[in-house]
Amino acid sequence: MLVLLVFWPCYNVVLALFVWWRPKPGGPEVPSRHPPQYWIIIPALNEERVVANTVRSALALDGARTPVQVVVVDDGSDDRTPHVLAEIDDHRLHVLRRVPPEARQGKGEALNYAFRYIRDLAEEAGTVHRTIVGVIDGDGRGEPGMLSEISAYFAQRAVGAVQCRVRIHNRTTLLAFLQDLEFSCVVDASQSLRDVVGTVGLGGNGQFVRLKTLMGLGDAPWSACLVEDLELGLRVHLSGQRVRYATRATITQQGLVDVQRLLRQRTRWGQGNLQCLGYVPKLVKAKHVGSVALLEFLQYLLTPWLVAPMTLFITALVGFNFYAQLAGHAVGGFTAGTSDTLLALGIWLAALVLPGLIWGVVHRLKHGDEPLWRCLAVGLVYPAFLVLGSISTLRALYRHFAGRTTWAKTERLAEKEVPAAKPVPQVA
Repeated sequence: MLVLLVFWPCYNVVLALFVWWRPKPGGPEVPSRHPPQYWIIIPALNEERVVANTVRSALALDGARTPVQVVVVDDGSDDRTPHVLAEIDDHRLHVLRRVPPEARQGKGEALNYAFRYIRDLAEEAGTVHRTIVGVIDGDGRGEPGMLSEISAYFAQRAVGAVQCRVRIHNRTTLLAFLQDLEFSCVVDASQSLRDVVGTVGLGGNGQFVRLKTLMGLGDAPWSACLVEDLELGLRVHLSGQRVRYATRATITQQGLVDVQRLLRQRTRWGQGNLQCLGYVPKLVKAKHVGSVALLEFLQYLLTPWLVAPMTLFITALVGFNFYAQLAGHAVGGFTAGTSDTLLALGIWLAALVLPGLIWGVVHRLKHGDEPLWRCLAVGLVYPAFLVLGSISTLRALYRHFAGRTTWAKTERLAEKEVPAAKPVPQVA
């Protein structure tokens, strides 16, 4: 019990240090007279509220050393998405329309459709070796200049993919700010740590992969897995190529402001994570995966399934502890009595709240775009956010064993029109 009380805050302190870790490209560069050609895929199913901002932001990434083409896959939208796209007049924009029954077969299939389109054009132009394929979700916005850092990583021969940092741009509500704290601090630190040991995971938003790497994975590199991004990353690792994490190249996206929708999203992620457990034996057998990397892979594949029962166990143990003390028994190293009960309660609350406060301070120091009081407030409620994650994991287990795999698309929030950012000079 006391070990858990000490370990949890200490673990978060150590992890938080990696927020300031700046992994550098390093390694031998690939000599090339030609800049990389970027193709950005935007899967769009009923994205009328956000897709215009996303497309404009993607087109603004274009630079002299990082030319950009954008492919939007309209996956059978029945809202105004086709009309919104038709109003964008830019020769760099390619709109691919999928209709039933091929449409709406999952994000992976939409990405595969765009991949084959890009592959055919690149093979015809003879640019396969220098083509990079990026994925930005329908609500994503890439920051101008981000491709400079990404290109530096791809200058290494061993790198097959790069994952960008993710932030939430509508963090005005508490729930959305919690998601920004999660992505921009906790996940950012975790990915920085993984970059050191060689186990970076790919996310659904802001992933960039060599076209040649995707071609090596077959005609359909993305699968029907509920977390096709995580699975793709595992397949890239198993192919012997490295996945890097870009700490400054940032993609922003919408945060969910409704608890029910958040639970549904995280349940889908949890169920997809469960589907990826089938890669554990392959990782164990892979000779190029070192011991430390293997432990890290196992940690982020298995931890979600240990956290949920552990949360329930600790909650039950805490309840029993206080019940026993109030009943006049000594439990957990404390003797019965009001003062001991208050002391035990204080220790438990400190262990529970301290990690969230640490991340709140980290957010303030790292980003500086939110007042300190708000960062501390979101840190205080961070434990409740973790409880929501545990609930989602339990729901994912139920859905998996019940054989339920259908999902409703997460509805986007309406956004104000964002003017297209002016491309900034890029340095390869």
